[in-house]
Amino acid sequence: MQIGELAERTGVSRRSIRYYEQKGLLQAHRTDKGWREYDESAVNGVLNIQNLLEVGLTIEGIQRVAPCLSMAMVDFMSCENVEHAIGMYEERLSVVDEKLKILERHRLELANRIALLRSGAGADDFDALLKQVQQA
Repeated sequence: MQIGELAERTGVSRRSIRYYEQKGLLQAHRTDKGWREYDESAVNGVLNIQNLLEVGLTIEGIQRVAPCLSMAMVDFMSCENVEHAIGMYEERLSVVDEKLKILERHRLELANRIALLRSGAGADDFDALLKQVQQA
């Protein structure tokens, strides 16, 4: 199938499909005219890439499991090296956990500022609270 049909069947833009190919996540064969042609497994590949991106993985992480992307549903237990998938998920989970810590700190600071402003406390109280939150 050509790129237009692949885009239509997966709901993914041609531009994204070309990007996935550029990053080594998809394979296309070129016709004599230079057009891209994809086999049926490319549908699974694109859908799996989209699924992995939706759960927060990066293209770089997905590249680690590229050989498994053409499976009907990303079934990393059927892949030759499941450790690649485990490593990919663990690394991304670590990044997400770090971002959560930062967001929790921001949330606490915002909630404290709102509470202080609602209480009518003075500027000195606000400065003290701000220093306390920054040290936490």
